[in-house]
Amino acid sequence: MTTEGQLTMATTDIETATDLTYGADRQHMDVHRPPSSPAPAPVVLLWHGRGGAERDVLAPLARGAARLGVLVLVPDWRPDAPDGGRTQLAESVAFARENAARFGGDPERMVLAGWSLGANAVLGVALDPAALDGWRPPAVVGIAGGYRLPAPTTGTVPIEVASRSAAPAPDPVPPIPVHLVHGTDDPTVGIEQSRELRDALAERGWPVHLDELATDHAGVIMTAYDPARQRCLPSTAQHAVDAGTHTARVIARAAGIPGN
Repeated sequence: MTTEGQLTMATTDIETATDLTYGADRQHMDVHRPPSSPAPAPVVLLWHGRGGAERDVLAPLARGAARLGVLVLVPDWRPDAPDGGRTQLAESVAFARENAARFGGDPERMVLAGWSLGANAVLGVALDPAALDGWRPPAVVGIAGGYRLPAPTTGTVPIEVASRSAAPAPDPVPPIPVHLVHGTDDPTVGIEQSRELRDALAERGWPVHLDELATDHAGVIMTAYDPARQRCLPSTAQHAVDAGTHTARVIARAAGIPGN
């Protein structure tokens, strides 16, 4: 169930389709289109964190990735839903796979990325081939994730699953590239969780890389937390601009855009 929404110009080169709806609960989704290209663009589905209906928080990062040639879809989802958001996250994947081509994207090249709790949800999918009825992305990006809690997508704890090194060889879960990004000054989710996950996956032979950036939990997505509004807002602080730009490049790299 979808609607076309409103088309606005986010920048001189990036178009954003706003207020599309998806799924049974009619959650909203924004689509950030890269500059025109003769070939379909790779696709990234980008999940926000614990706050419900926070797709706008990821807009600066989504636009940065779109400028690099990625079609970026950012859905709202509700972690406070009775099932922890699992159904909505699965529905957002189904919408993206079914509709990416309408926006100039290649649904066969769709990467999953997430920030904070969204990163946890993404790694749940990476580590469980059955999470989305057998569909798995070619790569995932976890941004400032906490991986010691159950993933909304699977109910399993990513670090615990990744640490099961006693599994028989070859690994029963086919490995996919895992790109991790985390701020070294993150007071909300300590960077040691990303380091622990990286080490566990590397021990299993998975292709995994962690980019450590000199910023905090919000800066890594080019935002700053506003206590008065209890929300992350776009930031022009140099550490946030540098970190958010780097994170966008990691997303583009995971999506297969060369030179990032």
